[in-house]
Amino acid sequence: MDTSSVTVNGRRYRRPASPLVVVCVDGCEPAYLDEATAAGAMPYLAGVRVTGTSRITHCVMPSFTNPNNLSIVTGAPPSVHGISGNYFYDPDAGVEVMMNDPKYLRADTILAALAGIGARVAVVTAKDKLRRLLGHRLDGICFSSEKADETTMAEHGIDDAVRMVGRPVPSVYSADLSEFVLAAGVALLERERPDVTYLSTTDYVQHKHAPGAPEANAFYRMMDGYLAQLARAGATIALTADHGMNAKTDAAGVPQIVYLQEVLDAWLGAGKARVILPITDPYVVHHGALGSFATVYLPAGTEAPGAAARLREVAGIELVLDRLQASARFELPADRIGDLVVISRHDVVVGTSASRHDLSGLDAPLRSHGGLSEQQVPFVLSRPTRLPPDRRLRNYDLFDAALNF
Repeated sequence: MDTSSVTVNGRRYRRPASPLVVVCVDGCEPAYLDEATAAGAMPYLAGVRVTGTSRITHCVMPSFTNPNNLSIVTGAPPSVHGISGNYFYDPDAGVEVMMNDPKYLRADTILAALAGIGARVAVVTAKDKLRRLLGHRLDGICFSSEKADETTMAEHGIDDAVRMVGRPVPSVYSADLSEFVLAAGVALLERERPDVTYLSTTDYVQHKHAPGAPEANAFYRMMDGYLAQLARAGATIALTADHGMNAKTDAAGVPQIVYLQEVLDAWLGAGKARVILPITDPYVVHHGALGSFATVYLPAGTEAPGAAARLREVAGIELVLDRLQASARFELPADRIGDLVVISRHDVVVGTSASRHDLSGLDAPLRSHGGLSEQQVPFVLSRPTRLPPDRRLRNYDLFDAALNF
């Protein structure tokens, strides 16, 4: 068996000769790095962005966590791996469900494939919702900050992660959840020396604080310190994001929301159409399940072109596509996106109905993601590469760049 490389979803990846650490910084639009660098908060990454590889690229649509993390680790768009959101309507079962179960994954991961040829692979994610997807068929270490006190060798490839990291399990609604991920990456590199480590943080800070805010700069200062430690331990650092982030308010800080279910109920009758918000996950306090991307299942007999035309006239809506248009333009699995895809303007979110969104937990003006305006993300490697300067990169090209160029 050839143990020098693997082929995953049509692309060949070489086994790394030295440790590689891939970091997905949740919600990190490029402005966060720019502002933190300007404030002197990221001396390590500032140097890397000059001497290594630094580009601006795009994430996949919808610009949510699950589709993009899975694109990064499969090297492929959602049309290949099948994860179309954090949440979707399963028409076969007739229920709305989280897309956390690996049964929804339609492609192999680079992580599992590299482990299959003998590479040591470790994965640490902030929230447990991603762990089973990222760790699908992985013979290696895979655990979350959220449930680090529950790790076992049998299920996670490691016993007592909390003791290894030397930090208590953090609140899921805190910057500490991401710091635990980064601290775990350092501890794993020192103790286990993985060939490949994948670290995925949470966007709690980005949902609450704009680029350049003191709290945001403090978060990136913390992150920079861990990246520097990883580099000193001999790792190549590859960094991108799953999506960006934007304020979704008016000038007074009031959330701007299109309640799409209410709009459709007024047109078609109550409950005739079904609106799905793929941002939905178990952690809604900081965004109220409000994002800039929705899918719509229309009632039988309703023509999609006519419904799409009416929705395009709704204030705050940027783009409406039918199933085939959306699957072609955004490389989405056509069987998991409904009859229409609706995307709101950069400063507007889409909800179902007002009664179904609890905004009482918001203690800062609403910031969220999901739309076209949150697609720009950083693409950074701590060394130069032979990537053609005119090559159009996506965040899911990061493993290709890190291992093949």
